[in-house]
Amino acid sequence: MAASYQTLPANKRHCPFCGVLIAMNLSQCPSCREAVPPVSVAYRSSPDGRRAIRRGLLYMLLAAVAYYFASGYGGYSLPIQVKPLVTDYLLPVLFLAGLGLSLYGAFQRIRA
Repeated sequence: MAASYQTLPANKRHCPFCGVLIAMNLSQCPSCREAVPPVSVAYRSSPDGRRAIRRGLLYMLLAAVAYYFASGYGGYSLPIQVKPLVTDYLLPVLFLAGLGLSLYGAFQRIRA
């Protein structure tokens, strides 16, 4: 029974023609003598900074809109009572966390 790809040793791979396990550095299969193409693995050179920037801006917008309506600036009365803990501490922390995430994403974009 052939070994699954999850249990292969790090320095082995299957021959695409005959399926025999061969070393990663071989360019020709010792069993079937076919030329084995080299394996090229594409790695992302840098993390995605745009995603972090967008997520941070979304958190900042969410905190600003929630603060606007929860503090009573919107002119609407909410059907539930919002505790001062939310408007005094939690929403500013969410806003600052979004700002920090946006700055981190900008740092990733500059570094890349």
